[in-house]
Amino acid sequence: MPGYIEDRWLTKKKDPVTGKRRRTSRYGKGKRYRVAGIPGVADCSFALESDAKTWLSSSQTDVSRGTFADPRDGLITLSEYITTVWLEGKGGTEKSERNIRHQLNHIHNFLGHLPLINIDAAAVRKFIVQLEKKAKLANTYAHSICSTLRNILDVAVDDKRLAKNPTRSKSVVFPSKKIKEQREAWAAAVVRRVLAAISPRHRLSVVLGTGCGLRQGEVFGLAEGDFDFERHVIHVRRQVQMINNRIFYKLPKGNKTRVVPMAPSVEAEVLDHMAKFPPVVVELPWGESTAEETQAHALVMTTVHGAANNFNTWNIRTWKPALVKAGVIPAPLPGARRGTFKMPRKYGFHVTRHTYASTVLQGGEDIVTLSHWLGHETPTITFEHYAHFMPQSGKKGADAVDRMMGYVPPVPPTAPPALKLPRFSPEHIWKPYPHHKPAGQTVRVGSTARVSPLLARAATAPRAKNRATQAS
Repeated sequence: MPGYIEDRWLTKKKDPVTGKRRRTSRYGKGKRYRVAGIPGVADCSFALESDAKTWLSSSQTDVSRGTFADPRDGLITLSEYITTVWLEGKGGTEKSERNIRHQLNHIHNFLGHLPLINIDAAAVRKFIVQLEKKAKLANTYAHSICSTLRNILDVAVDDKRLAKNPTRSKSVVFPSKKIKEQREAWAAAVVRRVLAAISPRHRLSVVLGTGCGLRQGEVFGLAEGDFDFERHVIHVRRQVQMINNRIFYKLPKGNKTRVVPMAPSVEAEVLDHMAKFPPVVVELPWGESTAEETQAHALVMTTVHGAANNFNTWNIRTWKPALVKAGVIPAPLPGARRGTFKMPRKYGFHVTRHTYASTVLQGGEDIVTLSHWLGHETPTITFEHYAHFMPQSGKKGADAVDRMMGYVPPVPPTAPPALKLPRFSPEHIWKPYPHHKPAGQTVRVGSTARVSPLLARAATAPRAKNRATQAS
């Protein structure tokens, strides 16, 4: 195999007179032994010949396997590698880049000062503990950060700076993803209360969310030409996004446009809104907040000043006050700072989308069709999110288990049937008793009291019994 060890202190040939190897000009300077001649591997010097032989043997083996990584290339710190190498080859949208930068802040703080070769499984385990206890991050977010670190070190392995990725060791366990809570939907009464509470200018946003399942950005990005009143559908072609408080247009999530059916009630709301608040042409950058390319669309949902809606402003000044007025969330405490609301995340605008999904599924629509209307990548995502909204969800399985176990459900007790007398039975005939008022309820007609013979018999029965006793 290629590769050799060079002694830089003594010549290779011996002196013909003394029979000993001659000293070179480098004698006593630097490390004596140099390993060289391995293709694709930089020369490496050692003080001891044994270390040089070990290096040569392991390097030749790793090169033949294609797993060689020069430790000297791993002397670069993790922060420097991320900045100069990894980020240079990282693409993605402007929003994803912002999220990655936030995740990298934690990696720089805890591991950025370490050279790549010093990042082992123990360092990664300590990093995970710091994320959970010191940074106090949610499991889902900590898992995302660890996944980013794993990708960085995978690239370092591909670049031959590391022999293996320590995050893939068996002893390294990423924070478990938080069990996703079941999506909650509003009842019809809550939807009506919110519709009544929100301002008329923004009422249509709730209608489009609960009636068509549109995301908030898609609602804000709807233009007049996206409504097809002949086919009764809505073309979802764009959304409004905001990065660093800069608003711009872009394709819907996943770069997928779609067509959503429009119910007659939604269509009537749209026409009424357009009559009261005519669409306004708004020109914004396309694709990214800093893009030079712009597009202009006649937006249906705008501010009173004719501009596109700002997410933060709309949520604080329109959405949350409407929820307070509708009784969904509590009002801010007296003296609290303006815009301070105690609102769970589940009551964000996305709850209208969950409400639409539950309504459609409970109406009998299939999961594949709903997935297309919601714009999900696969029906599997729709099923995972909204399976519990399906009618009789879990009931068929429970019934099958009951049949297997031979279980017979108990019959609930029922009240005995009421006694029904014939319509012309003599018991229904009431007779007048002008001189006697028997016990029981009476009905006065003029001056004559009339009582049912059934009640009269019940009242006179004890008297007859008493007379029989006295006679005996």
